[in-house]
Amino acid sequence: MTAATDQPARWRRITRSVWFHLALAFTVVALVLSFIAKPYVVPSGSMEQSLQVGDRVLVNRLAYLASQPTTGDVVVFDAGEAWDGGAATGEDPIRSALRWVGEMTGFGPSGRHTLVKRVIAGPGQVAACCTDGGAVTVDGVPLVEPYVFEDLPFEPGALDCTSNPRSLRCFDSVTVPAESYLMLGDHRSASSDSAALCRVADADQGCWRWASRDGIVGRAVVILWPITRWNLL
Repeated sequence: MTAATDQPARWRRITRSVWFHLALAFTVVALVLSFIAKPYVVPSGSMEQSLQVGDRVLVNRLAYLASQPTTGDVVVFDAGEAWDGGAATGEDPIRSALRWVGEMTGFGPSGRHTLVKRVIAGPGQVAACCTDGGAVTVDGVPLVEPYVFEDLPFEPGALDCTSNPRSLRCFDSVTVPAESYLMLGDHRSASSDSAALCRVADADQGCWRWASRDGIVGRAVVILWPITRWNLL
């Protein structure tokens, strides 16, 4: 057998190898998860009742390739350590490995700073809460939010944005910075979100925690698991 005929034969042996197929499958999965879509495990109840703890959702990574997140979108994003209010802390290797598996497969915990929230306002938009009826406004227009669950207490004329004490639902008017998004959880009374530190009178503007455009993973489009909760978002 000549060198010219030996090379194709060697290549055929390689491509028939189990290890070759495993490597190819891993590469395809990695490309899909990196650029097209990936599963995400909901870590908390901050998006109830839209999302429950442990739900597996599919995130479309191409959703904002040619557009921007808009009010009402359910978005998965990397919040970064700033949302924790402190420096990074160490994590044992086993937990880190489980998180890696969770990120890759959707079974197991997701990244430490990967969150899912609903977009309320984007760059340049002005958000505030509340109207006389307790609604959030964006650019002066009250939002209709049927998905909100167990909102913070608000009673017009008794516990609102002019009463003393003021309703914790209220936050002062704010303009969203460039390349940033204001995110709130649907379970407003149990969500550590963009406005969580700002629901007091005369709050400092530094209280806001923004989701950066660069940190957005994609739009959550469907609940994959459990099957009984399959639903488009």
